[in-house]
Amino acid sequence: MNKKDLDQLYVQILKEELKPAMGCTEPIAIAYAAAKARAVLGTMPDHLTVEVSGNIIKNVKSVVVPHTGGLRGIPAAAAAGTVAGDADAELEVLSHVTEQQILDIGTFLQNTPVEVRFADTGHVFDIMITARRGTDSSFVRIVDYHTNLVSIRRNKETLLEKEIVTREDGLTDRSCLTIEGIVDFADRVDVEDVREVLERQIEYNIAIAEEGLRRSYGANIGKTVLRGRENDINYKMRAWAAAGSDARMNGCEMPVVINSGSGNQGITASVPVIIYARETGKTQEELLRALCVSNLVTTHLKTGIGRLSAYCGAVSAGCGAGAGIAYLKGGRFEMIAHTVVNAVAVDSGIVCDGAKASCAAKIAAAVDAGLLGLAMYEDGNQFFGGDGIVKRGVENTIASVGRLARFGMEQTDREIIQLMMEN
Repeated sequence: MNKKDLDQLYVQILKEELKPAMGCTEPIAIAYAAAKARAVLGTMPDHLTVEVSGNIIKNVKSVVVPHTGGLRGIPAAAAAGTVAGDADAELEVLSHVTEQQILDIGTFLQNTPVEVRFADTGHVFDIMITARRGTDSSFVRIVDYHTNLVSIRRNKETLLEKEIVTREDGLTDRSCLTIEGIVDFADRVDVEDVREVLERQIEYNIAIAEEGLRRSYGANIGKTVLRGRENDINYKMRAWAAAGSDARMNGCEMPVVINSGSGNQGITASVPVIIYARETGKTQEELLRALCVSNLVTTHLKTGIGRLSAYCGAVSAGCGAGAGIAYLKGGRFEMIAHTVVNAVAVDSGIVCDGAKASCAAKIAAAVDAGLLGLAMYEDGNQFFGGDGIVKRGVENTIASVGRLARFGMEQTDREIIQLMMEN
């Protein structure tokens, strides 16, 4: 493939991945499906059935749904989408909820049965919502990623039915991503091709990080990391990223730009790079090129892992952040490859036990691992093939991580979900 065609693919991947979203993306996906189901039904339902895979249960159970007055969980997400969701707004489905609608969501939950069922369909990401009123019903299904509508029905009429394929249907094939290709792309891309999507990421994700440091959210990990270290750039990068998650996981109603379907990953991949660029006087163009690196490295790592798994997504995004910072320091393929390998060797043991306040602490740890991986390279140190899951060559190591997360941790994921459902 020639460089021009490859560049177009990389630009398209960035545009597909860096989407704005309001709130944690799994409850928002439920709200989106519910809003669609209500729109197809044509009236407010008097009964909802929500069938979801285990990883959706895991990632919705403990997180605050925005614009609900602090409500948590699957019924709240479904009710919010049904009562107040904009069915055409995808992951910004709850971005225009009024104060009256917040009250209406509570009333709906009090008066309307919302039945939640575990759906063991073989898909890690699966949301099915049936809305009923009297003898009429609608059905909506989302599979594999947050906006991938595969089935819509009203009564017995099929309005949409798509084949569910192994690869994420409708998205650019990510197999074109390599660390070397990402670095080359960042060097030569016309920044005007990526400016809009990346500057929106800068605007949104820094704003929510500032909000997380300004007010009290969750366990206040960002504030805790930063306290007494306000002038230390390494702590500042970790703290600002964690603060964005503090706010996002605990009801902040500001949007973020996601990466690989996750706002926490979008924050982690971008905020440390933005902070480093600003603190060291880098130009806007240098920052945009570095964000190409951090976001695409994160996506590359997540491609083998999958959207949801027992492997914490912040680990991949922390590697991406380390790679972006290495790029800003003048590093290219060798430095970035070693940073990624070193970082995944440090913290690949972090498990994902759902979306909640402690995600911010995992983000701080993941950014720290990315920075440590970079510092190791700068000091002439590295992990070698054969050190644990590390293989010879960065692409082989990334494949190893994907195999561990996607296949090796399947039973871990089931056990985590079981433990969470017992609470």
